[in-house]
Amino acid sequence: MKKVYKRIFKNFTANVVPLDCGQKCRHLNDGIPVCCDVEQAVPIMDKSEFKLLRSRSDLWRKYRPPNEHGEELLESLHHDCVAAECKGAQFCERDNRSLSCRAFPFFPYITREGDFIGMATYWTFEDRCWVISNMKKVTQEFITEFHDVYEHLFENKPDEFAVFKDYSATMRRVFSRWKRPIYIVDRDKKFHAIQPKGAGMERVKKSELPTFGPYAE
Repeated sequence: MKKVYKRIFKNFTANVVPLDCGQKCRHLNDGIPVCCDVEQAVPIMDKSEFKLLRSRSDLWRKYRPPNEHGEELLESLHHDCVAAECKGAQFCERDNRSLSCRAFPFFPYITREGDFIGMATYWTFEDRCWVISNMKKVTQEFITEFHDVYEHLFENKPDEFAVFKDYSATMRRVFSRWKRPIYIVDRDKKFHAIQPKGAGMERVKKSELPTFGPYAE
């Protein structure tokens, strides 16, 4: 699996948006970008990914849970995974970011039928992540690289596909309960709304994408 992650790190370098989005959210989190704060988001890695990054840099170490919630996170991990933490945003080494760091706030959305059709967002960060409220600004380069590396990962590690298929199903259940559509971005930077309770999917304009919390328009 090291070869797989070497390829991913080489081919997934694009910025999510054409600016430093950390500057857009840090005022909400004591000056620290939300996705770079282990108290907000704990990176989860494949053990082979973690081992590779540790061989390249001293940026990463195993996550040290500060409380009961952190302990529960560790207990919930699959045996192939490790929770990690870095030295902090001020010490970031972009070439040695984890896959989850590079992809945030997006994950590969998988349909009930098992099709990888686009990128959805980690909805629990809606109230803090500027990118989730500005999906229209995501670069085509990022979208292309995202799809390519996850397709490569799924080909070589089918259990990762299963993880995201299950996570996508969880999102459908949650959003159906909330009676809210799920918004995704496809490979061609077209936006779609997946309607709750299996009511189908439809194209949406950039102007129809939602905004949240402090970024609401």
